[in-house]
Amino acid sequence: MPDQPTSYPGPQQPPPPNPFGSFPQPAPPAPLRVVVADDNPVVRAGLTALLSGRADITVVAEAADGRAAWEAAQQHRPDVVLLDVRMPGVDGISALPYLVQIAPVVMLTYSRESEIVQEALRRGAGGYLVHGEFTADQLVAAIRDIRAGRPHFTPTAAGALLAQLRQDRQTAPGGPLPEGLGDATAHGGSLPTAPPTVVSAENLSQLQPNVGQSSSGWTGGRPAAVDRSRFQLSAREAEIMDLIASGMTNQQIAATCFISEKTVKNHINRIFAKLHSTSRSEAAAKWLGTAPDSSRGLR
Repeated sequence: MPDQPTSYPGPQQPPPPNPFGSFPQPAPPAPLRVVVADDNPVVRAGLTALLSGRADITVVAEAADGRAAWEAAQQHRPDVVLLDVRMPGVDGISALPYLVQIAPVVMLTYSRESEIVQEALRRGAGGYLVHGEFTADQLVAAIRDIRAGRPHFTPTAAGALLAQLRQDRQTAPGGPLPEGLGDATAHGGSLPTAPPTVVSAENLSQLQPNVGQSSSGWTGGRPAAVDRSRFQLSAREAEIMDLIASGMTNQQIAATCFISEKTVKNHINRIFAKLHSTSRSEAAAKWLGTAPDSSRGLR
């Protein structure tokens, strides 16, 4: 058979022009700028390492006291300030009303006294987070939300807020509710006699589902606390780990626990092994839940 002539496809048609090609493309959002203020260098280092690992957050400055925090905020004009309560010189509560004039402030602290929580909120704090009551991802979500004007409270702070609301209600009752709400007898109704329900901070999340709740995954109005059981520390090791996280030296820990420095070092070696850590800052970050991998377990 004679060879069949080879056929070639016709010229390909060029794609139609992109109707949006001349439109300006939106620029990627600038990362959130954060100032970290805490007198404990271990906590500062852990927070900075955690936040710097997020593409949309950058730590622009660290501060060891309230005055340094105010100076850093003046210089860098951050989007959010993370502020400890107890710091030498100018403490966080004293600096707070000046800082909130520059940027939203969230208290990030070990201080859980209700009076401190209430005063921080009165002075303008946009949120109050107590160490050990949130995960790393929840801290990041709180920073983003507080920048957007959505407040955040961990359970201890939410309990203090609820206690203050109850006290204010008892000392200065509000006006009548619309349509007679709260007074069934005004419409001829009646209720059986029953003792008043006692509400504690522990069940606040069931009664106030919007307090401390975030659009970023905090469920039930209560963020999950750091799960430290997986570290399998003994009671003494947990006590020493708390002291390490608070910034104490080996000598201070020995004096606090009435043991020798050699014993402290032995405990710390075992703690580092269990936390898969090679430094005090790394161990503290995992213990406090501020390590980047805290929400997923140990590395």
